[in-house]
Amino acid sequence: MKRVHVRVHGHVQGVFFRDTVSSEAAQRGVAGWVRNAPDDSVEAVFEGEPDAVEAMVELCERGPSAARVERLDADEEEPEGLSGFEVR
Repeated sequence: MKRVHVRVHGHVQGVFFRDTVSSEAAQRGVAGWVRNAPDDSVEAVFEGEPDAVEAMVELCERGPSAARVERLDADEEEPEGLSGFEVR
C-alpha cells in the first residue's frame, strides 16, 4: 500500500476537478479524499496500490480539460488503511 498527499495549485476550483478525481479513484480502487482548500488549491489524499496511486498523482498533474495546473506538491505518507473515496 502507498499513500500520497497532494496539493494542486492553479485554476483548479470550479472546473470539475474534485468530480474527476473522485470518479477516477473509484475506477482504480483508490481510497482517500479530495477537497477545495481556502487558498483556491485542491487538496487530496490517495491510498492504495502503488501503481494506482501514481496514476492519481499523474491525473492531478494534468487535471480535467478546463483546469490549468501550475504546480503540484506531493508528499508520501504512512498508509492509514482508508476505505472508500470521499469528496469533502
